Amino acid sequence: MHPKLNPLALALGLATAPVALAGEPLQLAPDVVSASALGSASSEMTTAAQVLAGDELVLRREATLGESLESLPGVRSSGFGAGAARPVIRGLDGARVKVLSDGAELLDASTISPDHAVLSEPLLAERIEVLKGPVTLLYGGGAIGGVVNVIDRKIPTYVPEKGYEGELELRANSVAEEGAGVFGITAGSGNFAVRAEGSKRQAEPYEIPAAPGEQPGAYNDTDSFSLGASYIGERGYLGAAYSEQNNRYGLLGHEHAECHLDGSDWHCGEHDEEDEGEDHEDEAGGVPYIDMHQQRWDLRGELDDPLPGFERARLRAGHSQYRHREIEGGEVGTRFSNDASDLRLELTHQPLLGWRGVIGGQTLRRDFAALGEEAYVPATLTRNHGLFLLEEYTAGAWRYELGLRHEWQDIGADGRADTDHRGTSISAGAVWSFAPQYSLGFSLSRAQRLPTAEELYANGPHAATRTVELGNLALGEETSHNAELTLRKLAGRTTFSLSLFRNQVADFIYAADTGHDIGEGYREIEYRQQDAVLTGAEGELRFQATDATAFTLFGDHVRGKLRDGGGDLPRIPADRLGVRLEQRFGMALDGQLEFYRVQRQDRLADHETETGGYNMLGAGLSHGGSLEQADYLVYLKASNLLDEKARQHSSFIKDEVLLPGRNLTLGVRLTF
Repeated sequence: MHPKLNPLALALGLATAPVALAGEPLQLAPDVVSASALGSASSEMTTAAQVLAGDELVLRREATLGESLESLPGVRSSGFGAGAARPVIRGLDGARVKVLSDGAELLDASTISPDHAVLSEPLLAERIEVLKGPVTLLYGGGAIGGVVNVIDRKIPTYVPEKGYEGELELRANSVAEEGAGVFGITAGSGNFAVRAEGSKRQAEPYEIPAAPGEQPGAYNDTDSFSLGASYIGERGYLGAAYSEQNNRYGLLGHEHAECHLDGSDWHCGEHDEEDEGEDHEDEAGGVPYIDMHQQRWDLRGELDDPLPGFERARLRAGHSQYRHREIEGGEVGTRFSNDASDLRLELTHQPLLGWRGVIGGQTLRRDFAALGEEAYVPATLTRNHGLFLLEEYTAGAWRYELGLRHEWQDIGADGRADTDHRGTSISAGAVWSFAPQYSLGFSLSRAQRLPTAEELYANGPHAATRTVELGNLALGEETSHNAELTLRKLAGRTTFSLSLFRNQVADFIYAADTGHDIGEGYREIEYRQQDAVLTGAEGELRFQATDATAFTLFGDHVRGKLRDGGGDLPRIPADRLGVRLEQRFGMALDGQLEFYRVQRQDRLADHETETGGYNMLGAGLSHGGSLEQADYLVYLKASNLLDEKARQHSSFIKDEVLLPGRNLTLGVRLTF
């Protein structure tokens, strides 16, 4: 039996280990990673992986996926105000970090621009898996940074034992006067089960540190609901769900300018005379805002013994209709649409000569269009197809893993030449359990990322990043060669997980500043290719001093550079180092005190500004128990107790936007 998880132990920090009950040895729970396809535990992975679930996930969840994962080692947030934040893994973001919905593409527009929200509601997540590094070939060679797999309950996979089960959560915070709630209920009988769930969040502009007032426009109003049903048999299930999500949030740092082409050169100048005096502010929040709506259909199924020689079949399919409007001065400036479909099928074969593995295929279709002032990318139709194979072999204390994927992609664009690319990725790794409760993982990979439509075809002003973006039809495949070493100690009073990695990328695609100041504070950037290398380390070490007291040391470091004197890569997170104290007080009351330091980042790309270092202090209390036939968790957590002025170097708008000031969050969760 595993020791009881200390829910507050992970509310504000990086630890993944539970606090042991009195008289019990410390032991990590075997967190099975669904995204591994072979059902490996995180401790058995050849590269670093983490799973957030249960009370740990409840206490980490914030308004966006990036914020919810930011405290994990090696993970930061791209932070674009209160409504948009993508995960940044080991210094890589955008299309290099793939976000999935239970193994299927998310099908939103968040990779197109950093001000577009990731349409995955953290409050509705059952568990979140984070796989780091490019050895994620099941989901595309383009995910050279990593994969975030968000698993939800919207399609039931079992019939509740008592015929129904559900959860209800309410939470509020002080820094943004935020109120948020979520409900979910599953009911079933015989072979059928249905699920209904929904969420609502409303937050005012958040208060900023050391200054009276708030961050203008940093509000967030979201809601979502989902209805799903499944047929569940002895050998598996097949289910479908319909979901809707609405997001409305301020566009912080958004600076509109009138830009025009003069021959082949872009220039940004004053507004037209009829626009003079307009500040393009909206009455709700004081800044332009995004009004976003997505409809999504999902189909999921799993079947044991589907064919002779195969143990399991797994189906994931999704279709999305995504729309959003960027509204300035009460008028729609730009409209975006993204109609996309994704289908993947995996077959797990029975052991063959000792090797067990998964073979499968995936196809993706994305029809994207933008219309209006910031239609800097033409309408495009992207088709991507892939075949993949993942095999494992265990011999004594060794576990070996091999992966292979090949992709075909073609993109058609209105008024521009069509493009097509091919890519092949391969990985090899091993885990050596060289002593009881110790393991050493090592992996090598070669992964190819195909250029995106935005990198190929962009040609126009982009107010969110204050740039004029110029695509490049000559871009080819980006090839990453990655090596990683992970040392783990899994049990005992002292546990740790330490990783070292080197990611050498040939023909790295990046947005190069051309050096042209084209007016109105806008810069001209052009997508180019040059070799790059990222190196780093991350980890945590935890010591259980007594049955009730534990200390954890954690930190991460990444350095990204263009080779051949090209300088540093932009928006690379600064080094982070911290310490945490966990304490059990009895009466099912747990507490935590955490302090960490983020260093100054002065290793800068051309025309990039540095960010200063800052200290963060957090604390919290939680109490869990049972009430008749329900379980409850009540928690109070505090962040930025020192009210420090902090800026995220990984954010495009770090120079204009501060992180929230001192904050208290109070929440209660009921499961029945």
